Amino acid sequence: MGKSLGGKGALVTGATRLAGLGAAIAHALARAGADIRLGYFRAYDRQQPWGVKDAEPQELLAHLRTLGVRAVGFEVDLSHPEGATELFALVREALGPIHILVNNAAYSTPVPIEQRTGEALDHHYAVHLRATALLCAEFVRRDQSVSGGRIINLTSGQGIFPMPTELAYAATKGGIDALTRSIPGNHDHWPGSR
Repeated sequence: MGKSLGGKGALVTGATRLAGLGAAIAHALARAGADIRLGYFRAYDRQQPWGVKDAEPQELLAHLRTLGVRAVGFEVDLSHPEGATELFALVREALGPIHILVNNAAYSTPVPIEQRTGEALDHHYAVHLRATALLCAEFVRRDQSVSGGRIINLTSGQGIFPMPTELAYAATKGGIDALTRSIPGNHDHWPGSR
């Protein structure tokens, strides 16, 4: 891949584990030369079947640094109203402007509709849609003049096939699809888009 992203900075959310999707994205960006900022939250992964070791985020950062890039990470709960703004400020202060924002963080509790609660719906919304929208807003506000800036929002195919036991997940990830289609940079209205 070469070092096509040399001198660029990337923020990847949802990068807690060594074997997760966030780690794979961070590795690919680092191999291309981008300095990496990670957002992670071990409490969520501890509740999942795969689990997480306490030191995994630091091990991931150490491995990224062996690829010749700068790498920092911060543990922030994106379900909190100020989580996205806090994370963006922390990583930007640590390594400067962000050229690539990868919204990868996810939250999922597989429960059928008849057992779904408002609290669980709110938590899915907060992590998926609110945090993603706020991170996109911070990126545009703070780094809109960055040449070649990109936002990458990850979803899970919920618009292609039904997810009957993951309704809150599907609905809020579907909201990310709508948000992504409407972000001005996707229509060449954002000043920093190319």
